[in-house]
Amino acid sequence: MLKRSKRYRANIEKQPQAPLSLHDAVKALKQFSALKFDQTVDIVCKLGIDANQADQAVRGSVSLPKGTGKTKKVIAFCMDGDVAAAKAAGAIEAGGDELIDKVNKGWLDFDVAISHPALMGKVGKLGRVLGPQGKMPSPKSGTVTQDVAGAVKEFAAGKIEYRNDKGGNIHAPVGKMSFSPADLEANIQAFIDHMRRVRPQTAKGQYLQRVCISGTMTPSVTIDTGAHTDEEA
Repeated sequence: MLKRSKRYRANIEKQPQAPLSLHDAVKALKQFSALKFDQTVDIVCKLGIDANQADQAVRGSVSLPKGTGKTKKVIAFCMDGDVAAAKAAGAIEAGGDELIDKVNKGWLDFDVAISHPALMGKVGKLGRVLGPQGKMPSPKSGTVTQDVAGAVKEFAAGKIEYRNDKGGNIHAPVGKMSFSPADLEANIQAFIDHMRRVRPQTAKGQYLQRVCISGTMTPSVTIDTGAHTDEEA
């Protein structure tokens, strides 16, 4: 049986049982007993999609207005002429065949991989290495693009990728516990709005079914997203 810490049990007693407005949800989250490290604040959206249907998959990337509080290690698979620009934009490694070979041999000390479309024929062979790590470049997530330097800059600054799991849930970081309430609210609202915009056309019924936020080691707080006419199809 999982044994919870005294702090966690105390936080559970403070956990709101009913959905709260975004403002009150962030306030409630901030009232949980703090830890010595700066916890990441995560959001989970339960979507009304059939995750077994390819045309209802929800996947992509989004830049949050206040960032995530974390920079990412980004590499770029690109042409020789783009190497300098990619590195200037923040890539820790950039190049073509040599970088592909390095990754193929097991080097994975990075968070995001960007690729120019012209190199995907070669980069695609890294699927067995990058796929299980969730680092395979994809047009849907914005990591396959002709503007390699632009993508590197965005992802290095904290642009986040998301993808629904088998249960139709989306998990994503939306900031740090040290963020001001206003900054957390701005990021969370931006993410919720983005989720509404990327609703699959074939999704039926209530789409945004539940939205929760939590710290790395805190209970969750449910956000009342309100009634929206576009939630029903």
